[in-house]
Amino acid sequence: MTEPVEPAGERRLRKRVRSYGTGRVALLDAAVRVVARGGLRKLTYRAVAEEAGVTHGLVVHHFGSRDALIEEAVTHAIRTSLSSSALDAATGDVADFAAGLADMVDSGPDLQAFQYELLLEARRRPELLPHLRALYEEYFDATRRDLEGILSRPVGEGLARLVFAALEGLVLHQLVFGEREVTEEALTQLRHLLRTLSEHPDDAG
Repeated sequence: MTEPVEPAGERRLRKRVRSYGTGRVALLDAAVRVVARGGLRKLTYRAVAEEAGVTHGLVVHHFGSRDALIEEAVTHAIRTSLSSSALDAATGDVADFAAGLADMVDSGPDLQAFQYELLLEARRRPELLPHLRALYEEYFDATRRDLEGILSRPVGEGLARLVFAALEGLVLHQLVFGEREVTEEALTQLRHLLRTLSEHPDDAG
């Protein structure tokens, strides 16, 4: 007795599911890739399902609404970036500051592009701002804690934002232009400035 022949389309889907994974994190990674390539307007259940190699219904089951998918993807992207950027290392050693930044861009360009897409989209969709702002506060706080460890004193919001803006600009430039060596050189100069501030605190004004 011969076994029933599985339709070719189902065989392809089953293969893709095994290759990409069906868990929540795998779907969020797929959402990040979709937005990185085509912007937030391309983020649909079907686009995520196709990217992950799963059924449309599975994406609906995990997230329930497109807004929930967007919010969870933002949270996932920022926390993944934080864990891979060496921010909040809290070693107190200026040589460790943002040590993994260039690697983070090289290893996860879609993750970085996703965040920039969300920032631009938030200008057009103000309802995204509260959630995005709350999550970016994690970046700002991590930067401030690192700086306080290096400078051995409280750090105000202005300095923390200034330093984070420099880091974010370096990420964007490396994402667009490549030139990892420029990122590394800029980080060397930034660490030199921080070392100077730690040795001459009165120069911080």
